[in-house]
Amino acid sequence: MRQQQTTTHAPLITAGTFLGIGMGGFVDGILFHQILQLHGMLSAKFPKTTIANIEINMFWDGMFHALTWTMTAVGLVLLWKAGRRAEVPWLGKVFVGSLFLGLGLFNLIEGTIDHYLLNLHHVYEAYGQSIYDLLFLISGVIFIAGGLMAIRSQRDVVAPGR
Repeated sequence: MRQQQTTTHAPLITAGTFLGIGMGGFVDGILFHQILQLHGMLSAKFPKTTIANIEINMFWDGMFHALTWTMTAVGLVLLWKAGRRAEVPWLGKVFVGSLFLGLGLFNLIEGTIDHYLLNLHHVYEAYGQSIYDLLFLISGVIFIAGGLMAIRSQRDVVAPGR
């Protein structure tokens, strides 16, 4: 007699959340720090007005990217492990929802700590703390809510063939 195997979405959600955090960090770093050059990691403390301050910000931007790379690498390892488990159904909505959950967590946590608590930088440094910082936090809440809704919509779904 064969026992029925329990299904769990947790490994897929955990992997997707780590990947979402890493990808959220890359979007922030690449878009806001490098392409648009709206701020650097420490630009509220070391304004990018001198070569020395630019070098300080560049170093800490690199450390930030190392952290986001690490989060992405951890997410890939967790995704690989989840894929090897028969009790983990591969559900696109759960995975994409967990990516958005991670992205939202990144925006909410990084925005709260760096923009408000430590005052390290702001979304648009030229304005200092502004509506853009608040919108960054709100986007985090929206991404988290959307991600959780997508994940919960698949709570009882078992992927066929697994």
